[in-house]
Amino acid sequence: MLLPIMGLVFIAFLVIGLAMPVLPLHVHQGLGFGTFVVGLVAGSQFAASLLSRVWAGRQADTRGAKQVVIAGLLASASAGLLYLVSLSFVSKPETSVAILLLGRAVLGAGESFIITGAQTWGLALAGARNTGKVLAWMGTAMYAAFALGAPIGTTLYGAYGFTAIALATTLVPLAALLLAAPVRRVTPTARAHAPLSAVIGAVWVPGVGLALSSFGFGAMIAFVSLLFVARGWTVWPAFTSFAMAFIVARVFLGHLADRFGGARVALIFVLIEAAGQALLWAAPWSALGSVGAALTGFGYSLVYPGFGVEAVRRAPPQSRGLAMGAYTTFLDLTLALASPLLGLIAAGPGIGSVFLTSAVVVLCAAVIAMRLLTPSMRRAGAIRGLASGKLIDTLPTSLAAKAK
Repeated sequence: MLLPIMGLVFIAFLVIGLAMPVLPLHVHQGLGFGTFVVGLVAGSQFAASLLSRVWAGRQADTRGAKQVVIAGLLASASAGLLYLVSLSFVSKPETSVAILLLGRAVLGAGESFIITGAQTWGLALAGARNTGKVLAWMGTAMYAAFALGAPIGTTLYGAYGFTAIALATTLVPLAALLLAAPVRRVTPTARAHAPLSAVIGAVWVPGVGLALSSFGFGAMIAFVSLLFVARGWTVWPAFTSFAMAFIVARVFLGHLADRFGGARVALIFVLIEAAGQALLWAAPWSALGSVGAALTGFGYSLVYPGFGVEAVRRAPPQSRGLAMGAYTTFLDLTLALASPLLGLIAAGPGIGSVFLTSAVVVLCAAVIAMRLLTPSMRRAGAIRGLASGKLIDTLPTSLAAKAK
């Protein structure tokens, strides 16, 4: 029942995968800007996601997830049009990059609506007991798009320039609308609004864990292409190895957070992610760099659903869309701030220092996971579930079975 929604996510995120390896090259080499502007352009998408994520979650709860996904697809196609407009001003780089920043912001809002709507849609169909599985499978579709999009985007950029990327960003989301049309709607879940402050209060601790761990993802999407180019390596294997390792972990291990608890799984995989970032910093040749990218993807794969299980378990059941929006806002915050911050670091000690810095920050997420494992934090989550009157529905599957 999740396959059609996964198909939508795959098609929608293919346009992000196409641009991921070549956007830094377009800004740095094509327009002539430094690493700070590269980070700013990459981060602007996530800044817009940050501002729109909670709104997307509220809309998914009150108006329905399908409508939210459709709105996101239309916004993504509009971003492609802005990409095309920016190319008309390549001779005026400041104007071109300003329009490109606007396009990235519109794409960020579209991405926010698509993934938040898809996650809410999946939770409505599969139930909160399968939270980890839903988040894992939606992420699988997203990163499969990244894995396929990276080599395609590199090829298109090499043959036709950024124009091909702009056209694809315009047309692919419109094609996804055809797939969305026949998929069954789900009834909106929110009959009474839970206060935003209450939802944020429920999800902020796992959200901080997600924020810290997402530095590795931010370093990958904004700077790994520049790292590989600086070392004379082919760029696309970094993205494909990252995405393929991510997908393998999600496909075969996506159930672990539901079975063993989100915090425990997040703790283990945060350590793997940090090791991957450190290896990217130290790698002397491309094969080892690709291994570092793969370890980063494998580790990051279950961090999001791991902390996500903890977030949903603490949130009011009628506001799961809002909870997912608020939780994912912590990811957006990191990506909006980390990209330009890491760009400043790269301008000093060098591009490799980005990944050493990221490894240290990612390790800090392990502290959050250990805090969530403490008895007092686990009792706090259970109390919130009891207060909602639906404790069994918010517990991981293994615990729910015991409670029954």
